[in-house]
Amino acid sequence: MTRVGIVCKPHKEELVALLPELIAWLAKRGYEPLLDLEGGRYTTAARAVACNEMPPLSPALVIVLGGDGTLLAAARTFAASGTPILSVNLGRLGFLTEVRLADLYATLENWCNGCNVLDARAMLHAELWRDGAAHSCYEALNDVVVSKGDIARMGEFAVELDGKHVARFRADGVIVSTPTGSTAYTLAANGPILTPDVDAMVVTPICPHLLTLRPIVVRGDSRLTVRVEGNPNRALLTLDGQLAFTLQVGDEVRCRRSSHTVNLVRLSESGFFEALRSKLSWGER
Repeated sequence: MTRVGIVCKPHKEELVALLPELIAWLAKRGYEPLLDLEGGRYTTAARAVACNEMPPLSPALVIVLGGDGTLLAAARTFAASGTPILSVNLGRLGFLTEVRLADLYATLENWCNGCNVLDARAMLHAELWRDGAAHSCYEALNDVVVSKGDIARMGEFAVELDGKHVARFRADGVIVSTPTGSTAYTLAANGPILTPDVDAMVVTPICPHLLTLRPIVVRGDSRLTVRVEGNPNRALLTLDGQLAFTLQVGDEVRCRRSSHTVNLVRLSESGFFEALRSKLSWGER
């Protein structure tokens, strides 16, 4: 029996009624629903496992019930498997989770009939290098951020592109973003908006102590290095605004395009600009 995973945002009362209905809908059509542990708190109508245990069980689809944060976490979990993700907005802004709850079953019907649109999103691969050796590696859908710690003083950073020196500056940090992430933290730091299909990355300094330093767009196959040159307290590596790790002076974060992509199940191909207009008021006066 074909499995369908369900990943849930914590503490959403809508799930009390929604999950039993969704499980019954899937079972009626011959699918085996598979809940994450959060969903298992609301119903015993389907098997529940930890989210990181789902990819080896090979679900044909993952339904994310939540907001953009829930989707970002699911994207990292299922990146290597390439499992399509249908994200339903139960959050606030829901820029990435563009499917409304009212459209859930219509979108599922399209997926069952092979009529859906798959939106492939590029990811970033980041490696932390310390003392000249690879220390750890990570995947991110939105962005990789190297920033100063919790004290209100700037850090000092250096950026290299394909082994060539770009700049050394004092700032609150540096954002390396995918096109998907260009509408997230990068946008708040005055970076450009990229359409999701652009083969590029964005490098955005955060509050630099220079009037001449601005965000830059580089090729998607570039290799970017952000080095911590100095910090008054501590520095942090943050992935998608969700996972954070402490950095040391001299640490390097090396970023490149990931070999994995995130496949989002969409209603149509025009959703990106609809989301810009409806959720970010893009183009309005």
